[in-house]
Amino acid sequence: MHGPMFDLRGKRIWVAGHRGMVGSALVRRLATEDCEVLTASSGEVDLRRQQDTEDWLDAIRPDVVFVAAARVGGILANDTYPADFLYDNLAITTNAIHGSYRIGVKKLVCLGSSCIYPRLANQPIAEDEMMSGPLEPTNQWYALAKIVGIYQCQAYRRQYGCDFISAMPTNLYGPGDNFDLAKGHAVAALLRKIHEAAAEGRAEVAIWGTGNPKREFLYVDDCADALVHLAKHYSGESHVNLGTGKDVTIQELAETISRIVGFTGRFVYDTSKPDGTPRKLLDVSRLHALGWRHQTSLEQGLQRAYAWYLNHAVEEDRAIAVGAGAPRHADAGGPASGHEAPA
Repeated sequence: MHGPMFDLRGKRIWVAGHRGMVGSALVRRLATEDCEVLTASSGEVDLRRQQDTEDWLDAIRPDVVFVAAARVGGILANDTYPADFLYDNLAITTNAIHGSYRIGVKKLVCLGSSCIYPRLANQPIAEDEMMSGPLEPTNQWYALAKIVGIYQCQAYRRQYGCDFISAMPTNLYGPGDNFDLAKGHAVAALLRKIHEAAAEGRAEVAIWGTGNPKREFLYVDDCADALVHLAKHYSGESHVNLGTGKDVTIQELAETISRIVGFTGRFVYDTSKPDGTPRKLLDVSRLHALGWRHQTSLEQGLQRAYAWYLNHAVEEDRAIAVGAGAPRHADAGGPASGHEAPA
């Protein structure tokens, strides 16, 4: 492969949303680059406020920006707080992109989600499927905000010549995931449910929906590596899908997690709960053509995610229970990742 189109060496790089799952993975990945990583918590700068965002950017003057900040959650959270998901994500993305243009940021990578695609998109889903049909109703608010982010990057590229690009990750999981059963995504929710069932010696685990929907899952550190690769090797209007090109059913995912956790009971499927999109597999041929492929298998990634949960989230839950901590929530500093039904 030829050398990078864009060199990160010596650059000041702001990771917006560095405390979230993707943002923290980006910080880990960028630690291997010869660059300076800049961060700010949601307490230091509220990206939903334009003036706060522009003041922050004026002060730190980054060369490169990764927009990994978002309000995120599963079907229940999206359906319960549609106004919050729409407003917060529109504001975060718009303020970060416009503010970056104002100060002359040399490269910006905006993260979206595979939920931007129609509910019944052709499979595997190519980038040009966006806007080709109705969105999945349960997460359309988040999806609309992310679609606006894609168009905003395109508009600033066309009008101002900004090297702003967009990447659409598939469903992500791994260290830093949200294991809240009400707000978490499929992998995190299943890991916690099945772990607790095994620990308590229960005979069954309830899972939302039929277990039949098929989903693609990308380990978050692989996603971070792909984002850095795109920053170096891609410059274009079209967004780029990030994924593995492989999917499994929710039932197969639950069975794999059971093997890892050591749960020997059975699953009970609550078909009164929504399945969400029937299938969502990304066409990653454009990503492969750019010279990047995922390195972590689903089994390897789930083992690492479970180890992280045991080392971090269990202790955090215990601290919350005794009043020594505060519950995690998805906010302007939260992880940007694909939306799925809580399991």
